[in-house]
Amino acid sequence: MTTIVLLITLALGLLVAPLAAAAQSAGEKAVRIGYLGFAPRPPDEAFKQALGELGYSEGQNIRIESRWGEVSDRSYPELAEELVRLHVAVIVAVASPATRAATQASSTIPIVMVDVGDPVAYGFVASLAHPGANVTGLSAALTELGPKVLELLKEVVPHADRVAVLQNLTNPGTPATDRALRSAAPAFGMHLQFQYVREHDDIQSAFAAMSGDRPDALVVIPDHFLFTQRARIIEFAARNNLPAMYQLREYVADGGLMGYWPDRVAMFRRAASYVDKILKGTKPADLPVEQPTKFELVINLKTAQALGLTIPPAVLFQATEILR
Repeated sequence: MTTIVLLITLALGLLVAPLAAAAQSAGEKAVRIGYLGFAPRPPDEAFKQALGELGYSEGQNIRIESRWGEVSDRSYPELAEELVRLHVAVIVAVASPATRAATQASSTIPIVMVDVGDPVAYGFVASLAHPGANVTGLSAALTELGPKVLELLKEVVPHADRVAVLQNLTNPGTPATDRALRSAAPAFGMHLQFQYVREHDDIQSAFAAMSGDRPDALVVIPDHFLFTQRARIIEFAARNNLPAMYQLREYVADGGLMGYWPDRVAMFRRAASYVDKILKGTKPADLPVEQPTKFELVINLKTAQALGLTIPPAVLFQATEILR
């Protein structure tokens, strides 16, 4: 009897050993993908879903190392360096602070940036067509959106001749944004009043300037610092009965009037294809930076009513989402 038990034990051991070895081998073959962003959002899930459609399965052939920073720049460098120490095969960096940290942490690991307003102005790539070095990905093309933003604002607020533009002076994309807006404004009969901020205290100064030289409307240029101040900005616009145009959904969801921006879910899905190509051997320098082809227009009807505005049918027809 003892002999039989021993033989069974040995047989089971021989059977389990190959399975354990196979499992260990599969785990070792899982490629690490670094993901550096701020707070999980729907586009992050779109990226993972697109990877799955390309044949990647987390825990089997890939392992996604997600690191979440703050909206400010401060937490990103340490998180980027942590991903480098994990020997990730590629880093997906969401927006400019994360991309900057990733480029500073490594000049060799491929970096796929997503949702960066002007990657050339930031110095992340040499050009959109020929990125060079180890960085490529998706530009949000925010500089080019200026004319459309002014056009939509004029349609909703026909009397908007004096328009304030709030933006962060330290943002590398600011000069290009300025030029695009200044060039487009005359076609809509607009005179732009630029309000530049650098830090927290400058916001109140900008508010005071706008209260003294009252504009007909406000355009808020997307920026991570201004994003942290969005509650104050939205409250100022509401208190002063000031129609405002934004380029990030959170502003409109939090009570802003309307916004126009690239379809970020589509952008993040495209990021998965960049990762796929890089994992299959394509160099980032050989992958041109893509600009968005799909855009979203979101309108907050409750805010429009509070401002006494009637959104024209032609604008409502363009809207991808209407908040009530």
